[in-house]
Amino acid sequence: MDRHIHDHDTGRSEGIADAAFVGGGRVSDPGAGGAGRQPSRHRRRGWIERRAGAVLTLSRRPGARFDLAAATRMPPVAARGRLAHQIRQDLWRALRGLRGFSPVVQVTAGPEGTEVIAGGQLAAARAPKAQIEARIAALLEDPQHRARWLRHAGVVHA
Repeated sequence: MDRHIHDHDTGRSEGIADAAFVGGGRVSDPGAGGAGRQPSRHRRRGWIERRAGAVLTLSRRPGARFDLAAATRMPPVAARGRLAHQIRQDLWRALRGLRGFSPVVQVTAGPEGTEVIAGGQLAAARAPKAQIEARIAALLEDPQHRARWLRHAGVVHA
């Protein structure tokens, strides 16, 4: 049986098979080499969460890249996926007028906190990269956004 979903960020609707939701949708990444546990991919409403150890990357497409990016540090969080989705939503809202933009958020858990890289892919031939990256950096440092993101993701207290 197929389901129909609507992505409120892009305004697009698409049909998806129920099988995509069976077992949480986790798929091992055969292209990842190395010892230990292989990275996994998890689809959530059209977004791919790729996990490799302490690193979670959220993107619309596999093989996402950062044509534009800004970074920040945050306290340790309990739910990296929730943090990534909240940042992605606000990043999309801030840059939705930027033609050809596809958000990518990377969240890395570390001993001194959480590192976030936000930005994404840009299909447009010409864009004021420095201005866009400054807007992303301003979003990442906005105290109201940060407080909401951290409430949603659950700050881990030592």
